[in-house]
Amino acid sequence: MVPLLLVLLLVLILFGAGFVLDALWWIAIILLVVWVIGFFVRPSAGGGRWYRW
Repeated sequence: MVPLLLVLLLVLILFGAGFVLDALWWIAIILLVVWVIGFFVRPSAGGGRWYRW
């Protein structure tokens, strides 16, 4: 019974970590796209960036 619970716990941990890592990859891709758009798109007034990083 205990080995079964340990395997189920391991599966849940790996599934959760996989979901979190997948979500972090999507967030990183979205931030990269926003950064690239901000790099090429400049506001008409002031000539600076539209973000302040």
